[in-house]
Amino acid sequence: MIKQTIKNHKLKHKRALRVRKKLRGTDSKPRLCVFKSNCHLFVQLIDDEKGLTLGAVSTFGKEYRKTEFNRKNKASARKLGEHIAEIAKTKNIKEVVFDRGSSKYHGVLAELADAARAGGLQF
Repeated sequence: MIKQTIKNHKLKHKRALRVRKKLRGTDSKPRLCVFKSNCHLFVQLIDDEKGLTLGAVSTFGKEYRKTEFNRKNKASARKLGEHIAEIAKTKNIKEVVFDRGSSKYHGVLAELADAARAGGLQF
């Protein structure tokens, strides 16, 4: 059982590396990195050249902790997409590179991406 869990973790890590090896975030076009845990969503704008996080938001953050958006679902993903688009606007960022990590682009991730596009981000 433990060997299978370790194998699944290694496969997930390889998928994430396969996606990320083609993506680089810059100051003008940062990487929009999305991480899904079992309960929460985490979204970051990352400048890989300087190694800086330009903005971040999650369902575990203070502003969402005591609301109905404190879980991983499509409504929360939509709210996070809108919020990260607002953060990007305040930093004069119009284009990003979408980093889905090891997850497929469907469901919660697609909802987050659509909300970010509706908020003004291009990718």
